[in-house]
Amino acid sequence: MSRKVRLALLLPGLMLLLFTSGCWSSKEIEDLSVYVGLGLDVAKETEFEKSVNEQGGHYPKRNNITATVQIVPKGSSKEESQQGSPGAGKSYFNEQLTGDSVIQIFRQFSLRRDRPLIGHHLKVIVVSSEVARKFRLDQLLDFVLRDNDIRPSCLVVVSDRRALDALTSNDPSEIPSFYLTGLVDNVYRTNKILPPVSLAKLDATMQSGSSYLLQNVISYEGEHKFSGAAIFSGKTNRWIGSLNQTDMEGLSWIQGKAKGGVVKTYTHKDGSTITYEIKHIKSKIIPTVKGDDISFHVQIESDGWFMENWTAPEAKGSEHYVDGLEKDFGHMAEQQVEQLLHKMQHVYKVDAAGFGDKLRIKYPRVWKKIKSNWDETFSEIPITYDIKVKITNQGSSTE
Repeated sequence: MSRKVRLALLLPGLMLLLFTSGCWSSKEIEDLSVYVGLGLDVAKETEFEKSVNEQGGHYPKRNNITATVQIVPKGSSKEESQQGSPGAGKSYFNEQLTGDSVIQIFRQFSLRRDRPLIGHHLKVIVVSSEVARKFRLDQLLDFVLRDNDIRPSCLVVVSDRRALDALTSNDPSEIPSFYLTGLVDNVYRTNKILPPVSLAKLDATMQSGSSYLLQNVISYEGEHKFSGAAIFSGKTNRWIGSLNQTDMEGLSWIQGKAKGGVVKTYTHKDGSTITYEIKHIKSKIIPTVKGDDISFHVQIESDGWFMENWTAPEAKGSEHYVDGLEKDFGHMAEQQVEQLLHKMQHVYKVDAAGFGDKLRIKYPRVWKKIKSNWDETFSEIPITYDIKVKITNQGSSTE
């Protein structure tokens, strides 16, 4: 190959280098504090904050909220890696500051951490029911909804107590933020877990003005459990109450979104336990409008397995016997639905199950007239339902 040809081939490559951008603005992850959890509580200054404020380390603010950031890896700064430091031996580190602006609190962390916070890997936001009762949820989350660093796919849950409790674990190898997001994956095993509510989905729901639910977390001495759901008013975006686990089962029947779950009842003869495992639920909410009268009918069908029988001796699975079990399981499901509807219509007076959406789709003109006071209207609307349970498998049995 001649010298001129080699130069001709080399020149375009050299020119391309001039237009190739480098990572001039990149920051090594070792130089950052990666936080994976964010907790929001009613203001409660830490001893550190009280001490530095006495030394003149305060700035103009009102103590409205305390923000907790869960940072991983734990040893993200030299001081924290030392033995005996707060959180030593753990896989994470919780740090708190108090104020009246979430973004200002985040920037205040820059005054006490040598490595700035980065939220690209935020997994979960935990809001305490106490702070959600005091402030609107759209106020509390306004910064995280605007911040481009935070992924809109992160999970949002409510803590029955302080959010800090839900972000604390007694297992040093466990990162609570990952643990909470992992619990959502068990939805195929139980109908007591809400479909995950991401930050993006929550933003759209708050904008719609409809009342909604968020998964509730309860904690005790560093252990956690999903239990029920927090109810938020669509008008105020504030916490107004909660549903228990039985209510969640009733909700799963109405919405037909359950991928698993168990229905338990007892025999009429001796009170022995018998159990049905849900495999599929199909539900249809049918709105009807006649003049000014609105009503709903919910058609629910489920198939599953007969999985546990405590009768002794065990009753044989005759067709008549199975028909009786299906009716008993269906009756239990009806009780769960009835309990949920009573709470929504007569206790909290909100539609958190999606009835309004069905009315809006089928009768848009009617919806337009009543949507501004839908929760109040919903509390007076008659709702009927029909539940059919089918046992498709009785499992293995020993003779």
